[in-house]
Amino acid sequence: MNSFPGSESEFCKDLFKQSKTSLYELADRLEIHSISKNFFTEIVIPLTSFFNSLENRSKPYFICFTGGQGSGKTTLSEFVQLVLKEGCKKRSIGFSIDDIYKTPEEREYLAKSIHPLCKVRGVPGTHDIELGLNTLDSLVEANDFSLTPIPSFSKPLDRHLPKDSWPVYEGKPDFIFFDAWCGGARPVSTENWKPPMNTLEKEEDTEGIWSKWSNDELAGDYQALFNRFDLLLMIKVPSMEHVYESRWLQEQTLAKTLKDPELKKKIMNKQEVFRFVMHYERLTRYILEEMPSFADIVLERDKGFNFSFLKTP
Repeated sequence: MNSFPGSESEFCKDLFKQSKTSLYELADRLEIHSISKNFFTEIVIPLTSFFNSLENRSKPYFICFTGGQGSGKTTLSEFVQLVLKEGCKKRSIGFSIDDIYKTPEEREYLAKSIHPLCKVRGVPGTHDIELGLNTLDSLVEANDFSLTPIPSFSKPLDRHLPKDSWPVYEGKPDFIFFDAWCGGARPVSTENWKPPMNTLEKEEDTEGIWSKWSNDELAGDYQALFNRFDLLLMIKVPSMEHVYESRWLQEQTLAKTLKDPELKKKIMNKQEVFRFVMHYERLTRYILEEMPSFADIVLERDKGFNFSFLKTP
């Protein structure tokens, strides 16, 4: 594997010059108005340069960006894809684990047959992994004339959008980016299993039926998807408490973008967001402890949303 490029390389400098205007335009569209130049020159550009330097091959690279909720993984992926397109003339497509949830009806069935908490989307066991693998296979096997539908899920509606409104990727990509809060995660081992970790688990999963079911699901089909990754990039946030605050900020941002009054009613308040994040806490804490040792690239993000490379190839 090629060495990781420094931000002072001539290629990185040229890449930033070519992409600078479009990067700031994308930041505005994403309503990120206080983004620093250093984020682009020290993080986005070297990372894109590294991906661009990977050996050309007929099969697209499948790269996962993982990190706690609100860590910035989706945004980072969008910036990287933009620079790959404009500065490197490489084709890429991204999709998210959030776009392959099981239907509300499927989750309702799990809630009745296994545990009521299975109704809440997000943890391993609530995703349609077959849909993810089929989408991946379609992109991998695509040719220059292929049309590949990319799943699209509406969080306010809590269901997929109609298939005829899914975005369609035309052609064959050089890179497939996948963002997932639990991407690449390994199941919690028996020796690392801890008693109830928060109010939700103490009051609604006292016997651990739901949390152990989700851990078993992670050990199954999820690994078939995660084992397909060519590279795993982790965004390491300061703490679990920071995940709570980041997810609340994410919900506030979503509220600003919604125009439909009925959808706005479905936006969660802070208390609801914190309860929602409790569903993710057990595995998120385990990921923060364990994943830095085996992820290919680790980005550290501080409380001020400043990024730095902790580990590179």
